[in-house]
Amino acid sequence: MAETLGRPMVAAAAGRPGRQAPQQQQAGLGQSLTGIVRMAVLWYFAMKFFGPKKPAEPSQLMSNLFHKGEPLDMWLYLSEKEKFKDFGDEDALVWHETNIPYAVWEQSSTRSLSLKYHPSEAVKHNGSLYAHVFFARSGYPPDPNDPEYEPLSAFSRTHSVVAFLPKSKSDKKKSLLGSSKDSEGEESVAELKDDTQVEAKDVGPVEWISYWKPNITINLVDDFTRYPHNNVPPNIAGYLNIEPTTGNYFPTIFFNEFWLLRDKLISLNETVAELPLNLELGPISLTKWQLFLQIEQSFQIHRSYGSMLEGEADELKRVFLEGNPYLLGVTMVVSLLHSVFDFLAFKNDIQFWNKNKSMEGLSAKSVVVNFICQLIVFLYLLDNETSWMILASSGIGCCIEFWKIGKAMHIVIDRSGRIPMLKLRDRESYAKNKTKEYDDLAMKYLSYVLFFLVACFSIYSLMYEQHKSWYSWILSSLTSCVYMFGFIMMCPQLFINYKLKSVAHLPWRQMTYKFLNTIIDDLFAFVIKMPMLHRLSVFRDDLIFMIYLYQRWIYPVDRKRVNEFGFGGEDEAQSNRNLVSGDASAAQEGDATTDGDKKTN
Repeated sequence: MAETLGRPMVAAAAGRPGRQAPQQQQAGLGQSLTGIVRMAVLWYFAMKFFGPKKPAEPSQLMSNLFHKGEPLDMWLYLSEKEKFKDFGDEDALVWHETNIPYAVWEQSSTRSLSLKYHPSEAVKHNGSLYAHVFFARSGYPPDPNDPEYEPLSAFSRTHSVVAFLPKSKSDKKKSLLGSSKDSEGEESVAELKDDTQVEAKDVGPVEWISYWKPNITINLVDDFTRYPHNNVPPNIAGYLNIEPTTGNYFPTIFFNEFWLLRDKLISLNETVAELPLNLELGPISLTKWQLFLQIEQSFQIHRSYGSMLEGEADELKRVFLEGNPYLLGVTMVVSLLHSVFDFLAFKNDIQFWNKNKSMEGLSAKSVVVNFICQLIVFLYLLDNETSWMILASSGIGCCIEFWKIGKAMHIVIDRSGRIPMLKLRDRESYAKNKTKEYDDLAMKYLSYVLFFLVACFSIYSLMYEQHKSWYSWILSSLTSCVYMFGFIMMCPQLFINYKLKSVAHLPWRQMTYKFLNTIIDDLFAFVIKMPMLHRLSVFRDDLIFMIYLYQRWIYPVDRKRVNEFGFGGEDEAQSNRNLVSGDASAAQEGDATTDGDKKTN
């Protein structure tokens, strides 16, 4: 059923929130799946079963003023005033329902309505609009000035229909070449100048944008718990509407916005003529209501500590909304395995490079390039104001990659000039064999391809995309190239394996754990909403590792080549033979001693 209400509109233009970096999306989801939901559920049950409970006398307990199944009437008004008193305004009344059974789980308890609303000029220009919902026992009016009004038979709650959110900084991006293809021409140029001034000063008030909430879900909580006056659970204390004369509470009205995602909000500006409004009324269980409250509280805690960005909670909810339930359950299980494999890969990577005594068969240049790529991603995340947990993880990865350079090459500080410089020198085990020759040859031709692709993509990004600054353009271009063409840096090791006809020098245990993580990332790529560029970067690792597996299959084990700990297969066989001969000699000496003792006796 659709209706047309309200007035026309004019408003301030608002930008859409910018897209997030791919690293933020995937890391945010992993944190949420393994931490936030688990934390919310554990916190809920801990408060429910192990919270402080003080004994109270029956006279000190508060109870619900209404009974289960009691019929209710509902009125919903839309007003620009936070406190509503004009019950005679028929234009403000947008929804009226009668004979709604309270806390009864039947079809008659659920009502819905869809309509079109025409906002006023004030609402268009960042004005406020409130939804005032009133409930009363059937036959009683909600207006306190009505002679038949009964204070103990009516209750209400107010909720804002317009949300005010800070304008995303990505909206301040501009064309670095100064050309704007906006159809508004002079106005867009003026906006670019204003954005440049704000960026240069980096000061000033935060710009807030008003958004329309197209869905309003009203839930009556099925709660008949008798709470002590001095021990109401803190998570629901703010929602209880206590009647002062009797000390009891009215039924709790909950405006459920748990599944209202930010991308569903409609930006309010002067071009909007009408707005959709979907209204829904129904009951909600006490457990489900408290679970929603606990999850939202967990989101707030993570945001306050910087471990979650504003949009990451929506991405988690989107997985539950749009994902298959069975696939979602599998994803939650394998996300835990992802953490385990990630830790094991990290452990074995450190162990391999810590005990490695020879660079024979290993690409030293790939280690240096990996550090550069990791540093580029870290600077890109830092420029986009990523949460500190993701920054810390990326920063630790940079430190580890730099430490690996010290294990693969000699790092020397050159103090001959005015400014001390770091110089890298090849290790003897790397320079005195064919490994360096093959590594240089592979890197030479692959670098030509890589530099050409980087140059082409950077020029394209400069001409057709917008950036905050030249520094942001450099970082975003390099980061995109790392995602798209980073697999090229894995190819020198494949070339070295091909030339040496051996893969015995590779850290297979660490690579196996990383491949298992890649399989999990493949599953996430299907479940999680992410840019196509990042999705393709996940599958490229599968192709490289499959080539590694093929090389391991076609190249037999070379027992003369040393392993990751500096020992060869022949050394191990020789040591085993020495141990066997030593045991045989010890046994012969023992037999000779025994015979001598017998002769003496």
